[in-house]
Amino acid sequence: MSAQNVGSSPDYIKALSADWKGERLADGRPKVSDNLLDRLQKLTLEEAWAELIELGYPNQFEGEWKLINESEEATMVGRAVTAQFMPARPDLEKQVREQGKVEGRAYDKATVSWAIPTLTTGDIYVADGYGKTVLGTIVGSNLGNGVFTRTGKGVVFYGYVRDMEDLRKIKGFNGWIKGSHPSYMRQTILTSINAPIRIGQAIVLPGDAVLAKKDGVLFVPSHLVEHVVLTGEVTKLFDVFGQQRIKEKKYTAGEIDSKWTNSIKKDFKDWVKDYKGQLPMSRESLDKYLETRNF
Repeated sequence: MSAQNVGSSPDYIKALSADWKGERLADGRPKVSDNLLDRLQKLTLEEAWAELIELGYPNQFEGEWKLINESEEATMVGRAVTAQFMPARPDLEKQVREQGKVEGRAYDKATVSWAIPTLTTGDIYVADGYGKTVLGTIVGSNLGNGVFTRTGKGVVFYGYVRDMEDLRKIKGFNGWIKGSHPSYMRQTILTSINAPIRIGQAIVLPGDAVLAKKDGVLFVPSHLVEHVVLTGEVTKLFDVFGQQRIKEKKYTAGEIDSKWTNSIKKDFKDWVKDYKGQLPMSRESLDKYLETRNF
């Protein structure tokens, strides 16, 4: 008799992310390259979000967060490891613990820690704590240190944490959370690791690229990261070109902010050939993209 896994199998994760054609991690999640993640981090939320909407993925953003460490530079990117928490009930908890034992998890201890040993360098722990405040905190200082030690990153929780003063002392760690509370988790259980979850208005799959900024969090499907990054980078170039030409009074703001004429398109292509800045993409990638772009 088969039981529902707590941790998703590599085959299931591969099925969820079937459109991804690149390298995968040992657990089956897509391995979006560090280079693409670094480039994604330089985009604004609007630059990445706009293209996701065009591609038919409007449910990838969640805003209104509290940050563990507030700063002007607060940005985090990485690959999602997902976890789902639910209110506890005795029969469900019994099944979860029995299945956890089969999977080699710490079945005799609190399920709150089960996802942390699955984390690897570059991961972001993304968990749905269903917004529970009292007795629903997903990490405190001990588990927060455990997350950072394994990932070098932080967390995105649709839920609460505890030990905020000590969490702020973990250098390099940050978290996008809904709030904090001094209680520890009780009457709540983890029910799945690396399955699809809901984070507010967003849907998150294991291996999604996470772009967390002060104003919100965007979850980019792995197979779209390269396209979204390149489109955002070209949009930045359009803005640099357009603003320069407006200041030079060659075009009006209205002309730049509308569909470009053939003469403006040609001007941009000539301008980018002599661009003095550092292009974030290869010249070949840019030329290929411009061939299909309708400006």
